[in-house]
Amino acid sequence: MRRVMMAALLALAASGPAFAAEGLNGATLSPLWAIPFCGLLLSIATGPVLFPHFWEHHYGKISAMWAVLTLVPLIMTQGGTATLHVVAHTMLLEYVSFIILLLALFTTAGGILVSGNLHGSPGVNTGLLAIGTLLASVVGTTGASMILIRPIIRANDNRRHNVHVVVFFIFLVSNIGGSLTPLGDPPLFLGFLRGVSFWWTTTHLFSETALIAALLLALFFVLDSWLYRQDEKKPPITDKTPDSRITLHGKVNFLLLGAIIVAILASAVWKPGVTIPFPGGEMELQNVVRDIVLVGIAGLSLLLTPKPVRAGNAFSWGPIQEVAKLFAGIFIAMIPVLAMLKAGKAGAFAPLVALVTNPDGSPNNAAYFWATGILSSFLDNAPTYLVFFELAGGDPQALMTKGALTLAAISSGAVFMGANSYIGNAPNFMVYAIAKDMGVKMPSFFGYMLWSGAILVPCFILATFIFFR
Repeated sequence: MRRVMMAALLALAASGPAFAAEGLNGATLSPLWAIPFCGLLLSIATGPVLFPHFWEHHYGKISAMWAVLTLVPLIMTQGGTATLHVVAHTMLLEYVSFIILLLALFTTAGGILVSGNLHGSPGVNTGLLAIGTLLASVVGTTGASMILIRPIIRANDNRRHNVHVVVFFIFLVSNIGGSLTPLGDPPLFLGFLRGVSFWWTTTHLFSETALIAALLLALFFVLDSWLYRQDEKKPPITDKTPDSRITLHGKVNFLLLGAIIVAILASAVWKPGVTIPFPGGEMELQNVVRDIVLVGIAGLSLLLTPKPVRAGNAFSWGPIQEVAKLFAGIFIAMIPVLAMLKAGKAGAFAPLVALVTNPDGSPNNAAYFWATGILSSFLDNAPTYLVFFELAGGDPQALMTKGALTLAAISSGAVFMGANSYIGNAPNFMVYAIAKDMGVKMPSFFGYMLWSGAILVPCFILATFIFFR
């Protein structure tokens, strides 16, 4: 194993100069630079299945190992200073804000306790999924997921078949539901910051979202009804959380969720023109203030929420810690991969990039939808959205008008297909971790992809023929 790693490092080091003046020059990179990223994805996919006990205690170290296998070749070929610049740019401008927003949503949503319990019948489950899908565009996919995942698991904890409930929850609440406003999902928020108007996504993605959501809700109701009848044929399982009156606790956190939304919107509107330099780039003052406010809101949530409320939610820092550690490695390991994508036709992924352009030079919207979506299934969907946003011209005014169909394809691909794997969108892994902690026998990485491949891909094919031909 050590020889294989050393051979890979030497091959990467031999792939030539990597940095242009402004950062990593993807046009000079060999496909070998994707090895650490692929290795990390494979570790996430196989670790919980092949060596679960070891993975549970050392996933952070494994993530760090693949990050180091990305950094060492960069240092060997470009030196410490250039590597520091590109890593600082990625972590300070992208990862830190990403984790802080998730932390704020995770903490505030985790302070809202829905006590009591509903009976997890097909009608109730479908209704909860529908509510979560709508809520996701208001408080974000992370916020909606954290508020509803525990109640819906408790509602179904006396059923033998409940895995499908969480799987469809990830499809709808953790991903597709966030497509109607920039607050719903990070890719759309980045588009908003680039100049896409706030309500553009609501009007231009409504039909696509309504179709996919309606198909999934209908399919879920049919599947859940059949499994519900199968459960009724067998001896009942003791209900750990009997049905009781629903009550909301920690209501102050709804105000704090509103404060998070205001902070995000304010950072997009307030432009003082002040920047804070750091090695590799500059941080805009409004973004620094936003992140500080979000951390403060998370602190207020901890201070103002009674401890019994969080205890009733079985709140723990485990899920956010797992996401933070794994995505730290992902953000570093994907630096060369995104650079090769940004290089366009001059990079190692030129054949993939060429797919989004028709022979006459016009955009291939179906290809934009699928290319953005497939990459968003495994890369972080926010920077992937930006890559294809730039490939489509990068002019928000042009994309919102004559390029509206292309922008809709990019936006829906990034948001919808984040549901294709556990790592396509951060809430996916949070929901997986919470469900596993609550005793749901969640499918493995590849097992989940069998679900998404069988259910989501046909829906996306239908959407392609209807909207993006």
